[in-house]
Amino acid sequence: MDADDKTKPFPRMIPALTGLAAGLSLQAGAALAQSAAPGAVIVLDQIEIRADTTARRFEATPGAVALIDRSEASGEAAPTLADTLSEVPGVVVQEFFGGNDQPRVQIRGSGLQQNPAERGLLILQDGMPVNRADGSYVVGLAAPGQAESIEVFRGAAANRIGANVLGGAINFASPSGASAPGMRLSFGGGSFGRGEVAGSYGIDGERADMLLRFEHAQKDGYRDYNGSRRTGIGGNVTLQTGEAVTRLFFSHTDLEFDVAGPLTWDAVRNDPESNHAGPLIVGGVPVGPGPNVLRDQPRRETRQTLAGARTTLERGENIYDFGLSLSRTDDSFAFPISAGFRDTEGSDATLTARYSRLGEGALPLFEAGLTWSFGKADRDYFHNLGGARGPAFGRNRLTADTLSIFAGANLPLGGFTLSPSIAFNHASRESDDRWGAATRPTVAYSPMNPGMRLPDGAVPAVSTSYDRSYSGFTPALALSWTPAEGQFAWISLARGFEPPTHDDLLGTVGGTPNSGPGRPSPADPAAPAAMFATPDLEAQTSTTLELGWRGRWQNLSWDATVYHARLKNELLSLRDVTGATLASVNAGRTRHSGAELGLSGELTETLAARLAWTWQDFRFDDDPLRGDNRIAGAPRNVISLALDWRPVERLTITGKLHWVPDETPVDNMNTVFNDSYALVDLGAEYALTPNASIHARVTNLTDERYAASTLVVDQASAGQAAFIPGEGRAFYLGTRLRF
Repeated sequence: MDADDKTKPFPRMIPALTGLAAGLSLQAGAALAQSAAPGAVIVLDQIEIRADTTARRFEATPGAVALIDRSEASGEAAPTLADTLSEVPGVVVQEFFGGNDQPRVQIRGSGLQQNPAERGLLILQDGMPVNRADGSYVVGLAAPGQAESIEVFRGAAANRIGANVLGGAINFASPSGASAPGMRLSFGGGSFGRGEVAGSYGIDGERADMLLRFEHAQKDGYRDYNGSRRTGIGGNVTLQTGEAVTRLFFSHTDLEFDVAGPLTWDAVRNDPESNHAGPLIVGGVPVGPGPNVLRDQPRRETRQTLAGARTTLERGENIYDFGLSLSRTDDSFAFPISAGFRDTEGSDATLTARYSRLGEGALPLFEAGLTWSFGKADRDYFHNLGGARGPAFGRNRLTADTLSIFAGANLPLGGFTLSPSIAFNHASRESDDRWGAATRPTVAYSPMNPGMRLPDGAVPAVSTSYDRSYSGFTPALALSWTPAEGQFAWISLARGFEPPTHDDLLGTVGGTPNSGPGRPSPADPAAPAAMFATPDLEAQTSTTLELGWRGRWQNLSWDATVYHARLKNELLSLRDVTGATLASVNAGRTRHSGAELGLSGELTETLAARLAWTWQDFRFDDDPLRGDNRIAGAPRNVISLALDWRPVERLTITGKLHWVPDETPVDNMNTVFNDSYALVDLGAEYALTPNASIHARVTNLTDERYAASTLVVDQASAGQAAFIPGEGRAFYLGTRLRF
């Protein structure tokens, strides 16, 4: 984009960007060098054709994809995932506590039943997976504000990069010294003790470049006991040697946040800033089941260091890409007393190899790839006594490896392109129980007086060792064509394969809001009970039919996808009526149907509009207990509408509507529902100079009291603490500088 283009009110967006934020359209100056797109290569220079090639590959992908270019993004210094992905159709982000914590990110129902969601998506940084080897991830480690571009591959579009799971993949590509030279700083602050700063410094050389970046964000939070803090540093070095380009990268993230917990619906409406204090005993009957947040002080502290290298070699029409990454993760999760502390410390390694043979089209004529991850972790369990570690009750050595081998082609057939592919997937999950003692201790508080300890007990130690393996093929077939100039359509049929993670295979059970695992009756310390569940789960499989159409006509761009998936052995992580964890199970048969629509257009020379609509209908299929009920946790409709008005060249005013117009089931029995809600945001940005701007935003302008998310349980009760309130009205002011 030349200098004159930058003064145009609203740059046109490629179809794959339809529905994304204005100003986030693809800029030619962004090399998008660490893309995971088909046939992508690492590039050293800011070459316009490279960016155009990446955009064309996304446009020509026979699947649901979205590309967010953040190289010229405005807004917060450290935006949340909800801020960044809310305008991508098909991506549903349900905030938990409003900061850098653990929002539920799901695509087509991926990992929907987990609390928090820790599987169902492949998360990548610079094209390299950052999931643990068993497929799990910590969503709060993602720093979208530090990414130059974000690539979203929904469903089978992600198969070629080793993601054969239902949801697909999200790649956060970092800037380089070539794409972001010089110094960039951003500052911001606002309501509820929010403060953040981020910056980068890049050096661009003839045959090498380098970039260092940092980010710090903290927040006291809207609610009591709602603080969060995230600090991240990272960088990369790019070297060109002959025909090969190598990028070395590293990052370290330190994340801490309080788990403010769920509330009853009455508390959401009348006292949303409060914390639940556990059930009350009224006439011998517990009322308001749920965790005692004030006593147990649940929280999470995670540190992860990631380092890796990726090399691309171009020889004529052949592209070779090799990657290696190593990560170290230290994760301490203090659950309420019903589950206790779960401390996990381990290392993972990932190796990738990809080959592409280019043809005359935008996509490779043939491509093949391999992704292999291996990891080990030590996991220790402690009882939660007043927010502190109590007696240990478990220790395991967890080992996992996951392998995906992919081969596919894009074959021109007249006016059509046929894209067959197949992947082989293998996964192993092993647990070595290292507890050693004959019994495991149990702890409890009095339900009548939740601050009073009851005598400790013990239950027989049952081994939690297991050795599971899973294998499967995931073929796919797509047919694509161009109905008219500037348009692209496709139809595809694909298989999916998702093995369980260690969190599915090993979990605490038998706890209550006033007692730890293995003690379902707090007053009876001698009663034998299970403390862990190690279910013999099957891999989740799916068959998905998808149709899509995207394009551009005059000032209007659109991206529309419909899909229907039939699942077998869907992985469900269940909770009981008190919110305590139950063993994970395989559902029988389920079905996921949906529509994803993005629209964007220039209404006038100074006014532009964007719409993202996601429709979801996820159901059990003739289940013996749940019939054809809706699967809990998935809102049926999620609508995001934005208007950008530029009355003068330097000023942009933005209004946004986030609308969930239907009730959402809290439980799989469909007895309790979360209400619909609508939120209005208002923002403005003013360019002081070409290198300095200020921006302000008001979120939840009408101060709506609503539940942004809920626990997902199997059978809920009307008075249960299962609703997680969203933030009230909040103000933000920030600035961005470039030197």
